[in-house]
Amino acid sequence: MNAVKLWVPWVYLGLALLFIFLPVLVLIQFSFQNGMAPVPPFDGPSLKWWAKVLANRKITDGLGNSLLVGLGSAFVATVLGFLAAYALARQKRRLSGFYQFLLMAPITVSYLIIGMGLQITFNYLGFGKSLWAVGIGHVVINLPLTFAILYAQLGEHQANIERAAYDLGAKDWQVVLEITVPMLWPGLLAAFFIAATLSWDEFVIAFLMSRFDVTLPVVIWSMLKSGLSPELNATGTLVFVISILAVGVVEFLLWRSRKSHV
Repeated sequence: MNAVKLWVPWVYLGLALLFIFLPVLVLIQFSFQNGMAPVPPFDGPSLKWWAKVLANRKITDGLGNSLLVGLGSAFVATVLGFLAAYALARQKRRLSGFYQFLLMAPITVSYLIIGMGLQITFNYLGFGKSLWAVGIGHVVINLPLTFAILYAQLGEHQANIERAAYDLGAKDWQVVLEITVPMLWPGLLAAFFIAATLSWDEFVIAFLMSRFDVTLPVVIWSMLKSGLSPELNATGTLVFVISILAVGVVEFLLWRSRKSHV
């Protein structure tokens, strides 16, 4: 009976992981299909569809645009999230709770609603659709996440060290750049990579706010209109691999951060 109780959680975990990752594993498998149809029976392995993906200018341009928007918007969202978190964590004011609510509010709003609102606002301002507009939209949706991550990392331990630096004559900018940021770097990198990963996979805002220069999710959507293919599977696998690598980096940084605080 004890042996059964021991194995039940592991069996449940294995079934849950299989349920989650089976579609992805099938996608990866049929990205190496030799034939035209991405369906059983499996005919391969072959790298010809991967070679076609890497030679497809539309896909490589979309990949470059996604990296540019993802890394740029993640950097801006992380900087703004840090500044907001630092201000609210170190300056306790009467309306601090209200400001936190405003910063976190976009999390509760659908990306479709945010995208429509940005589209209307940019049209009113005469700011056309572009990768810049996509990047701004991604900053809007990722700023609450970076703020929440960094606000949780700004504990009393850092505050005590900052106060000691002030007592020794350090200026505000010295405390922030030489004390706070180095202590907070695992959280900063984790916030950055999470924002970059979410921007990398985001479709709705990227679709609404772009015109000619589009990100990779929009390219994949346009390819889906002509049906499934091994080339599309290879493209999806490429997106998955990059996403999982980014998530792995985030998990490692958060583990290091937790370990350093023990």
